[in-house]
Amino acid sequence: MASQEPGMVEHQAPESLVGRLLVATPALQDPNFERTVVLLVGSEPSGSLGVVLNRATEVPVADVLGDWGRLAQEPAVLFEGGPVQPEAAIALGWARNGAGEADCFKPFAGRLGTVDLGADPDVLTRTLDGMRVFAGYASWGPGQLDGEIEEGAWMVFDSLPSDPFASRPEDLWPMVWRRQGGLLAAIAMYPPDPSHN
Repeated sequence: MASQEPGMVEHQAPESLVGRLLVATPALQDPNFERTVVLLVGSEPSGSLGVVLNRATEVPVADVLGDWGRLAQEPAVLFEGGPVQPEAAIALGWARNGAGEADCFKPFAGRLGTVDLGADPDVLTRTLDGMRVFAGYASWGPGQLDGEIEEGAWMVFDSLPSDPFASRPEDLWPMVWRRQGGLLAAIAMYPPDPSHN
């Protein structure tokens, strides 16, 4: 078996990647995903779904979703979750330790889960430590994500509980590369435009 860097998952099927990070490599030049960190939040035989964690907008959550803004983690703005259905919102929440069950919060990776924005935000005040709202999402059809990983467009890494709620989301891409150590850590220094190097 080939050795791999710590925290890296080597070419697993997408269904096993829910809750993990897809990190764009410098080879991925698609402007929708260049230098992105995507959290995979769902996988079915029909495909996989994730949200981009490191593209904050300047639109406050409260301006679009009213009282939900009180629960939004700083920066309390909408994030560009991906190019698919940018008019749709997906919210991720982090449950408090010992928080009771709530019908409007569905965990998918430990204390991390999706939040039903159709519910009353007051119901989750005692359940969540924070949340983040994403406009749009990223999706892949059957076998598409596997192919992109095989081609070297994405690396798959373990996520940390703080990743979806990073206070400086613009620093998430280099931060995730740095914490891998070894040669992978050097990718954190890769310039956005190599021609300026």
